[in-house]
Amino acid sequence: MTSTSDPRQPGFMVPLLNRERSILEFNRRVLAQALRPDVPLLERLRYVTIVSSNLDEFFEVRFADFMEAARQPGTGVSPGDLLSVAQAAHELIDEQYQVFNEHVMPTLAQQGIVVLNHSQRNAAQRAWVAQFFETQVRPLLVPVGLDPAHPFPQVANKSLNFIARLDGRDAFGRKNSIAIVKVPRVLPRVIRLPDHLTRGMQGFVLLSSVIRAHLEELFGGRTVTSFSQFRVTRDSDLEVDDEEVTNLRQALRSGLTTRHFGQAIRLEVVNTCPPDLATFLLQQFALPEAALYRVNGPVNLVRLNELIDQSHAPALRFPAFEPRWPEGRLPKHSSVLKRLREGDLLLHHPFESFEPVIQFLREAVNDPDVLAIKQTIYRTGTESVLMELLIEGARRGKEVMVVVELMARFDEEANINWAERLEAVGAQVVYGIVGLKTHAKLLLVTRREGKKRGGSSTSLRRYVHLSTGNYNAKTARLYTDIGYFTADPDITADADAVFHQLASLTTVKPPRHLLTAPFGLHNKMLAHLAQVTQAARHGAPARVVVKCNALTDRALIDALVGAARAGAWVDLVVRGACMLAPDVPEVTERIRVRSVVGRFLEHSRIFYFRWGEDDRHEALYLSSADWMSRNMLRRIELAWPVRDPALRQRVIDECLVPYLHDERDTWELAADGSYRRKSEDGVSAQQALMQRFS
Repeated sequence: MTSTSDPRQPGFMVPLLNRERSILEFNRRVLAQALRPDVPLLERLRYVTIVSSNLDEFFEVRFADFMEAARQPGTGVSPGDLLSVAQAAHELIDEQYQVFNEHVMPTLAQQGIVVLNHSQRNAAQRAWVAQFFETQVRPLLVPVGLDPAHPFPQVANKSLNFIARLDGRDAFGRKNSIAIVKVPRVLPRVIRLPDHLTRGMQGFVLLSSVIRAHLEELFGGRTVTSFSQFRVTRDSDLEVDDEEVTNLRQALRSGLTTRHFGQAIRLEVVNTCPPDLATFLLQQFALPEAALYRVNGPVNLVRLNELIDQSHAPALRFPAFEPRWPEGRLPKHSSVLKRLREGDLLLHHPFESFEPVIQFLREAVNDPDVLAIKQTIYRTGTESVLMELLIEGARRGKEVMVVVELMARFDEEANINWAERLEAVGAQVVYGIVGLKTHAKLLLVTRREGKKRGGSSTSLRRYVHLSTGNYNAKTARLYTDIGYFTADPDITADADAVFHQLASLTTVKPPRHLLTAPFGLHNKMLAHLAQVTQAARHGAPARVVVKCNALTDRALIDALVGAARAGAWVDLVVRGACMLAPDVPEVTERIRVRSVVGRFLEHSRIFYFRWGEDDRHEALYLSSADWMSRNMLRRIELAWPVRDPALRQRVIDECLVPYLHDERDTWELAADGSYRRKSEDGVSAQQALMQRFS
């Protein structure tokens, strides 16, 4: 495609926003939750920790790739781009610690929840901490004095460590001046003081403060002249050579043992760390000055989740919300399979319970007429009722096939363990397609029905559950997603074909109704956008509404811009990274981009197209895929049409319209890539849905 700088010309290509900066902007929106007066205090602290967790993954994966791209010619990433993103990360982290120190912790202290450093602890508290250090901490610490026989130790990814400069000589009369203390992960990072020592308050001490107060005791006869906490973040993306690997599971098992010691990407130290110690650490990890992050507080705020868990203050948490069972559409303890013979069923999580999905699988396992169960697994967690049910189904002699995605980032070990347990009971386990992550979510049950006299079977009937989210009962209470049940013969036949292809690797007849990546999904989305564009050019109603987690695919962005320039209205609800800039004069004036950040993590993917006067010119899809090139071209993904008119309208009414009218949790994207919160008052889509379903 020939590009031009004139927005009035057909070949004009709108400049893309920087993806890495867009990810950082999302985390800035999450951090803003920690300043909202309508968010309970402990939840504000939780948002601070979420930002830390997100940034860890950003450096471990995205920034690591960005660094590699900057080293390679022809990637479009320059060293200047790298420094610019690093500077933006520095600014965000500085803001995070400012929010933590100046807003969240002082406000918690006003409510009687305090974290006491050594200077703030009274004599009795210091005595208790000293005893705790001596009995619970010191036995697990092994300080390493550096010399030619004691080189700088291997420091694991994201682990807590101390560096100390020592005065005097060691036990052998030598003057080795640098020592490293590695802190085991098994030690709690937040310790609650006994109530009798805190005078009606809830008092906590951080493990780093405990060690800092007693650091010199680890070096008998020597003086600690300077020290600092430090933490290194490493490249943690597991790489598998598609051409060389012969057993994916074994290759990943091997990779997991070395993941904690990948290339260093970021070094965090406390802001009081002396320059000479910081320089020494940078040299040890072969990092430039820009990779040094001086923080005003603990180097790992993620572990302050332990303080949230240990605090007894219900009023400082979100009010409990119990997802509703869809009683009117599926009476409790009734047969899910029988209900699906009457029509499709839609569940809107977390407002509606995930339990019907578990009941669906449990019923299939217990039903002697169910012959086969097939399921994809991406992120199910280390504990899973669904996985236990699949194991039980295999034990009972059912044909159980499970497509386990071993390359689900940071869930590889859990998924390998589940795969091995399933294989041990005779289930057929496949690992998807090497080089293409299986991100689709579907569960297919095949049942023998219509018995004749004498017991012979006359037919097999399939039932399927498709989802925009993972088969994870825990995250189903925290993420907004849509689960869809159907016994529609067309959809279930397509689902069976998907499983057949994933297992056999053979070419199958293209699905009639399901859209799959990397095959037809991308092209179908582009085709619908072309229909909308054509309708707009002819003055017909033309509308696009996309709700997804990220929008970074160039072809889809260009098609959205083309539709808008032709006269269509485009509404994009993109939670995270969005590279399309709205409000560019004469180019994207008809495109609105909003991000909704609330109590729940927005996770559902919904694609709506309108290219004419009536419902015949309308399409609505639910999907596991975001509008990213990786999802469309390098993953196994699914999208499916909602063909039931009532359910299609329900998706529009519950999952699109409220978010287009949300004011309190909505952030609007500007042409320069910045976001502005729409309002501190007004309607919250999530709150409205909670009230509707409560």
